[in-house]
Amino acid sequence: MSDIHGHLEKLVPALHTAGLTDADGNWTADDTRLWFLGDFFDRGPDGIGVLRYVRGLFEQAPDDAVRMLLGNHEILALGMHKFGDDFVPHDGISLRSFERSWALNGGQDRDQELLTDDDVAWLIEQPVLGADAGHLLMHSDTTEYVEWGDTLDEINAAAYAELHTDDIEVWWEIWRRMTSRYAFRGASGPEVARSLLHHLGGRRIVHGHSIVADQLGIDPRFLTGPHLYADDLVLGIDGGAFDGGPCLVVELEPLS
Repeated sequence: MSDIHGHLEKLVPALHTAGLTDADGNWTADDTRLWFLGDFFDRGPDGIGVLRYVRGLFEQAPDDAVRMLLGNHEILALGMHKFGDDFVPHDGISLRSFERSWALNGGQDRDQELLTDDDVAWLIEQPVLGADAGHLLMHSDTTEYVEWGDTLDEINAAAYAELHTDDIEVWWEIWRRMTSRYAFRGASGPEVARSLLHHLGGRRIVHGHSIVADQLGIDPRFLTGPHLYADDLVLGIDGGAFDGGPCLVVELEPLS
C-alpha cells in the first residue's frame, strides 16, 4: 500500500477486504508481509490516525510482517515539526521553509498538534528503500535515492544518519530529493528502470508517490488496480486516495 494521505476511513476497510485484518481492524493474516510505501500524512483529515493505526499493526503482526518506508510527506511533516518557519538558506531570493512547503502541500494542523516525540522517534528509524521477493520497493518514482549510496544498505544508512541530524539544509535536501518523480516514464523509462534495478537489485520496481490514474488519464474514482509499465519493470500503486481514488492493496507475486 502507498499514499494513504490521512484517509484512515479508506485504509481500514481496504485491509479488511484484502483479508489482512478482522472486522475490528486487528491483524489476522498468516504468511503475509504488508509493506506501506509512505505518505501517511497531509492532504487528508487524519494522518496521525493512519500513523497510530499502522504502528498498532506493527505491534500485532509477528516477525516484522508489517513494514514501512518513509515517503516525502513523512519528511515534510517531520521537517515542519522540527523546524517550523525557520528559513532554509538558499542562494536565490525566494524564502524557503518547511512551514511554507507543508502548507502548500496539504499539511494538516491536527497532525502537527498530535504528533508526539515518540511518533517522531519511531518514524526516523524507518528506511527509505526496501526489497522483497524480487521487488525493489520505494516511495518516490525517482533515481535520486542513489545519491545516498551504491546499495540498499548504504542508502538506508545514509538517510538514517541525515534524519538524525539537526541540520535544516540536510533535511531540506532529503525533502527535495524525495519529491522528484516520473523517472520511469516515457521512451527512456525502461532503460532508467533497468539501470536502477541492475544497480540496486531486484526484478521490478514498486513505487507510490505518483497517482496511477494521472498516468492512465482517468478519474481516480474509476481506478481499480495498479499500473504496470516501462516494459513491465515498474509497478505504480498510488491509487490517489486524497483525490477520490482508492487505497489499493496490491498483492505482489514473488519474482525469481
